[in-house]
Amino acid sequence: MTDPKQAGTGRGRLAAHCRRITDDPSFGMAVFVVILLNAGLMGAETYSGLAAAHRQVLQLAEEACLTLFTLEMLLRLGAFADRPKAFFRDPWNIFDLLIVASAFLPFLRENTTVLRLLRLARVLRTARFLPHLRILLIAVGRSLPGTASFLFVGALVVYVYAMVGWVCFAQSDPQHYGSIGRAALTLFLLTTLDGLTDAVRAGLEISRFSIIYYASYALLASFVLVNVLIGVVLNSLDEAREMEEAEARARERAARDTDPADEVRERIVAARLALDDLEASLAHVRPEPAPEPPGRGPERQLESAV
Repeated sequence: MTDPKQAGTGRGRLAAHCRRITDDPSFGMAVFVVILLNAGLMGAETYSGLAAAHRQVLQLAEEACLTLFTLEMLLRLGAFADRPKAFFRDPWNIFDLLIVASAFLPFLRENTTVLRLLRLARVLRTARFLPHLRILLIAVGRSLPGTASFLFVGALVVYVYAMVGWVCFAQSDPQHYGSIGRAALTLFLLTTLDGLTDAVRAGLEISRFSIIYYASYALLASFVLVNVLIGVVLNSLDEAREMEEAEARARERAARDTDPADEVRERIVAARLALDDLEASLAHVRPEPAPEPPGRGPERQLESAV
């Protein structure tokens, strides 16, 4: 039966050893290079001639990348051997674990399309090693609610202007305003101001009041709404940057100010390790005979002779 104290000490040793490896900057750089190599292999497979000529080499390289990703994940899991719940508190750990583990599921490996998408998802893991890219991804996620509101307002503006355009230009320009769908598509393309000059000229041939229609739409859709969207994204970017800085400060504070209970546990583990090493060293040391007191040698010889 395994001693719980020995099991805890073994997990502590494993976690400390794995943590030294995963916290090393060279480890993160090596994983980052493997991710880029995996992305390059996916790009090489898109060339049919190259893929057919070097199919075996590309397959071996893909299996090597998967092996390295699996080894990386095992090391990260081992770094949390003494506190497994802490591993799942980090969303990036869960994302990495799902991406790597999905490559071993039989029904996913048999589907080529799904497997390629999963391999493509590995490229997103670069955000783990690039703080600025991680901030951008967090900002995109936080800007989704504001972007949804922007899309609703934008769709409402396009619909209203499309109805007005259909009423005013349907008979004169049915190619662009013959239906609500054509009018909405025309106005959506005009949002980028591409072709606005041609549209204004065509509208002036119908009515000189069309300049009010196109000018108001360009002002509202291309300037006001687009600037609102930019403001939403920039605000989310500031929030993401503040969140990243707060997490960094929290990690530094946790490293500097540890919990007293955790500190006691660490000291107990260190003391057990020291005692184990001391016992192991004493087991190999043989006791030497005690030296005789000075001046008693001849008397003992005389006594033994008598």
